[in-house]
Amino acid sequence: RHGLPKIQTNKKAEGICYDDVTPPVRAQTIDELHSLQRKKSAPTTPLDGALGAFAAAAEEEKNTKQLQSISASLASLTRETGPKLVRGDPSRTSETPRVAQSTPHHVTKLPTIEVSDSSLKFTHVLYNLSPAELYEQAIKYEKGSFITSSGALATLSGAKTGRAPKDKRVVKDETTENELWWGKGSPNIEMDEYTFLVNRERAVDYLNSLEKVFVNDQFLNWDPENRIKVRIVSARAYHSLFMHNMCIRPTPEELEDFGTPDFTIYNAGQFPCNRYTHYMTSSTSIDLNLARREMVILGTQYAGEMKKGLFSVMHYLMPKRQILSLHSGCNMGKGGDVALFFGLSGTGKTTLSTDHNRYLIGDDEHCWGDNGVSNIEGGCYAKCIDLSGEKEPDIFNAIKFGTVLENVVFDEHSRDVDYSDKSVTENTRAAYPIEYIPNVKLPCVAPHPTNVILLACDAFGVLPPVSKLTLAQTMYHFISGYTALVAGTEDGIKEPTATFSACFGAAFIMLHPTKYAAMLASKMQKHGATGWLVNTGWSGGRYGSGSRIKLAYTRKIIDAIHSGRLLDVEYRKTAVFNLEIPVEVEGVPPEILDPVNTWSDKGAYKETLVKLGGLFRNNFEVFVSHKIGKDDDLLTGEILAAGP
Repeated sequence: RHGLPKIQTNKKAEGICYDDVTPPVRAQTIDELHSLQRKKSAPTTPLDGALGAFAAAAEEEKNTKQLQSISASLASLTRETGPKLVRGDPSRTSETPRVAQSTPHHVTKLPTIEVSDSSLKFTHVLYNLSPAELYEQAIKYEKGSFITSSGALATLSGAKTGRAPKDKRVVKDETTENELWWGKGSPNIEMDEYTFLVNRERAVDYLNSLEKVFVNDQFLNWDPENRIKVRIVSARAYHSLFMHNMCIRPTPEELEDFGTPDFTIYNAGQFPCNRYTHYMTSSTSIDLNLARREMVILGTQYAGEMKKGLFSVMHYLMPKRQILSLHSGCNMGKGGDVALFFGLSGTGKTTLSTDHNRYLIGDDEHCWGDNGVSNIEGGCYAKCIDLSGEKEPDIFNAIKFGTVLENVVFDEHSRDVDYSDKSVTENTRAAYPIEYIPNVKLPCVAPHPTNVILLACDAFGVLPPVSKLTLAQTMYHFISGYTALVAGTEDGIKEPTATFSACFGAAFIMLHPTKYAAMLASKMQKHGATGWLVNTGWSGGRYGSGSRIKLAYTRKIIDAIHSGRLLDVEYRKTAVFNLEIPVEVEGVPPEILDPVNTWSDKGAYKETLVKLGGLFRNNFEVFVSHKIGKDDDLLTGEILAAGP
């Protein structure tokens, strides 16, 4: 029509390669073509000696047992059996259903059995999905899920963007009444067994009413002799991917033999608790039942509740095995020297334990047993506010495909994240597998520590940047756990506030702080570890007038501790706290090592120092009369004298 020559397609010249020589795709529809895009997974574990129909039967039996175990976990207390389960995504109707039911477990007395709609339907189980599969589920079904320019999955946690410690409860029964720390200062808010079962029923019924649930079977603790099997049942792909990253990921062989979990989480966070239920004070409730080894989450979608709930469980289970559970980071030098970093969120624990010159063991939760230190988790949960590649390159570069980014703000078109934007919350977070840190040591185990570093974010600006501690001082400051709550870590906190958190993690410990302190002192003494108090907070004045101690100076101090150089320098004592401070640290201005030098108003410094000392003494009164050790001695005078 336009005068162009007709193209001849029926004649081919020799020696020319044509694109149409490949056979057409084996698909009749677009959907069928898309189904070819996803290659079927090969069997994860060979079945030795099983061939043909026998192999298929064995595989079917494994799937049935697996579903029966999950069905038992989801058993409602008002029905004789668990839900009817089908493996796979409900949107893929072509998949062959594998159905299983099981009787409920841990139930001593069943209520009257009734039939509900959820018992007549199938619940689809999305079991241990890969990050790629969870990305698809999140983007397709969960509003607010996006892929950022770095490849990470950006998600929203809903109305709750931090933990809700006042809504976390523990069942008080005949055993826990005597074992756990209750009363003033304790994080353990009591509830009874009946109320727990009411909330459990509400959570399980909600999960069973859904078309699909996500199930993760994973491990805690890299020490193979003391690892814990955990099962997480959740309604969101975001939660499943978060726990995939944060717990230890089993190999296919370990998954085949996983069996019954040691602890189960029911995360029904999208559904509120009934505020008229006894003990409830809001529509949020995070409930632990140590006898049943179960945790129920209602009314909050903040994923950190699962992580910290399991940490509380480890604080209960591990000391029973004479293993000290620690809210700490841990790294190891190339010469085998190990350092523990204690500190609450915002004190620099994650940042300082992530050192490209040292091997990372873990950034947050550890156990110290007879064989050394082991990481509890399989991932890292780092704060993202004001994150940059220049300040924290390892964390910045770990935010890639597979990483969960919570509540961050990004450019609508480019999907570049603005880590300085606090529009949603200041408590923006990244959860990524620990192997995303290039210098991680796998498996995450290490020898006994050489240095125990207690990090404090001093909002009053009177503690020195570094102090060497005696064993008694280490116990005193470990029990005290002085720091400042950093904005956004918990609901209602808008700026740093001076506080005390026993063992640098009172929100998570289950036993009395002195029991953990006694175990720490015993292990430090046995293995020759040195204690240090490092202030990452303010200098030259209190919060609002002084300035935050530069991270570069803190890193120089930590380097000097690792190398052992700080053991050989001259020290002098401070007033009130009687802390030993070095007169010099390489790379750090000597005038900032003694806080009094940085205050222009010396009178205000002394007044603030005395005030903080009084706060320490008032806080410690609750521990003075507590018995410690097998011989039931009171806290020794040496420990009391180690305070201000």
